[in-house]
Amino acid sequence: MSGSVDTVIEDDRWQDVELERLAARAAEATLAHLGVDAEAWEIVVLGCDDARIAALNEDFRDKPGPTNVLSWPSEARGAKVDGAMPEPPEAGPDPELGDIAIAYDTCAKEAEAAGKPMQDHVTHLIVHGILHLLGYDHVRDKDATLMERTEVEILGKLGLPDPY
Repeated sequence: MSGSVDTVIEDDRWQDVELERLAARAAEATLAHLGVDAEAWEIVVLGCDDARIAALNEDFRDKPGPTNVLSWPSEARGAKVDGAMPEPPEAGPDPELGDIAIAYDTCAKEAEAAGKPMQDHVTHLIVHGILHLLGYDHVRDKDATLMERTEVEILGKLGLPDPY
């Protein structure tokens, strides 16, 4: 299954948002923007609810409660220098970039609170998650600036407004 986004729907409410289509579109735009061959890589996106993502957040990050999106890169790809571009992934025998989980309840609350269409917010969070798979992060200040700027550029190419 090389070159695809495999979307796993655990919460049927994601069907109405068209998570599968949004994830594929976000992945294509993100990888193209960064010059990464989308056909060479696989991403899994799990559409779940707050209870499931809260359990994942506790298990993998030791943080209680739900969050909007989580990501698990298949390998560490972050830049050593704050604000530097992460190295693009190198093709090899394992085409897996990583996995992303996104929580319906939290996303819906955030979109409503911000007055944004749910699909726009979800697209932003999927782009955000894919950037994490590619080594982008927002822990250090210059890395956060780079990641935010990259998100805004990708969303702009998708015709979506600056989420910040």
